[in-house]
Formats: sequence, C-alpha cells, structure tokens
Amino acid sequence: MKIVVSIIIPFYSNINLLKKTVKSVLNQTFNKYEIIIIHDNPKSLTNNFKNIFKSKKNLKIIYNKKNIGAGLSRNKGIHMSKGKYVAFVDSDDIWNNNKLIKQINFMERYKYLATHTSYDRVDINGKLISTRVAKNLDYKRLLNSCDIGLSSVILNKRILKKKIEFPPLKTKEDYVLWLKIAKTGVIFYGIKSRLMKWHNTPDSLSKSNFNKLTDAFKVYYNYEKISFIKSILRVFILGVNFLKKN
Repeated sequence: MKIVVSIIIPFYSNINLLKKTVKSVLNQTFNKYEIIIIHDNPKSLTNNFKNIFKSKKNLKIIYNKKNIGAGLSRNKGIHMSKGKYVAFVDSDDIWNNNKLIKQINFMERYKYLATHTSYDRVDINGKLISTRVAKNLDYKRLLNSCDIGLSSVILNKRILKKKIEFPPLKTKEDYVLWLKIAKTGVIFYGIKSRLMKWHNTPDSLSKSNFNKLTDAFKVYYNYEKISFIKSILRVFILGVNFLKKN
C-alpha cells in the first residue's frame, strides 16, 4: 500500500490520552497512512508502552535517548516519514474519523501545500469549551495571531526544506514553523468543517502564561528578526487577540 500521509505524534506522558488519540487515527476512513510516535520521555519508558502498540499496522515508534521536546521530536518524525503529506497531532487531541479524507481530497483537488481545519476546544471530560473557525492565512495575518490548531495541520512535505522545521522552544514552536512557511509565500488554507478536538488538559505546557509570553517574544525577536520594541508590541497584540478568541 502506498503511503500518502505520515502522521506524527510526539509523546511525553499520559498513556491513556495517547491511546485515544491513536484510536482516532486508526478509525480514519482514509487508510493510506503511517503513524510515527516519538516517545520523548526515556525515564518513563516501560515494556507496557511497547506492547500496547505492537500489533498496530503502519505504526512506528521512535525512542528518544533524552528528552528533546515536542518540536524537535516532530522534526525526527518528519525526517523518517515516507508520505507525500505530513500531518501533526498532539498526544492528547482527537481527530474526527473523516478528517484525513476531507483534508487530503481538499489539498489534492486545489493543489494546496498547507491546510488547517476548524476545531473544538474541549475539557478533559470532552465538554465543549469553544470552537475555533479556520481561515485562510498568509504571513501578514499570521504575524498578528496564530489562528492555527497544530493537530489540524497537514502539509505537503516538499515545503519542509532545510531550515524550515520546528525550533527548540517549549511553546510556540509550531508558530515559528507556520511563519517560516508563510514567509515563502505559502498560504494556509482553512477548512470550515470542525474535524478535530483539542483537549484543554490541566497539565498542558501550553497553559503556562510565562512560557507563552517569553516564547512569543523569541518568535518575533529571535526568529523573525523584528526589533526589540516592535517585538514587545507584537507580543501585546498577540495576547489581546488570544483573549478575544477566549
């Protein structure tokens, strides 16, 4: 079977949520895929983890010798991927079972290089918190607000060239990559259908306001090479837009 899309899942903790994530991928109506799990917590590695996924078809596990973070783990997955497309899903998010077929067909039909979808934000019990609606986003629009759910993104792998990859940030690593891609002229086309559920878990690293603010500044100042004062202003604008969405 020809692999069309490689699905990359970094994992650090909470095996029960990961099992639900993997199940939502295995239940896809589109089946020309491979799953690549990058285990990024060597201290918690157990035989039980290996046995849980041993019998799953088209599923590979990469074991990091040391913790390197979600972004760099995704880079390892990309380098090992065989698909024309790469899709990302965090180990606590859930895909609707028609996500891949809708999104891949959409990209094939219009020859789009990057897409994302609308999604629901839910609590740990699956209760709806809010809905995020996907829009078409170019570089200018992305600078003001990162309106892309990572677990909804699919990219044509040919745009992921050298130096266009996830950076070593604790948060906002996806934002850096989206900006790098958009800066080349690629537009992130939005699918209005809600095809993913993003879990607002209590221990999520992305919930740390301090990490988000400091990493947001690094996005603008270190990676986008925007001046110090303008980077501070950009962080403020980003924060205001985030509050509006919530």
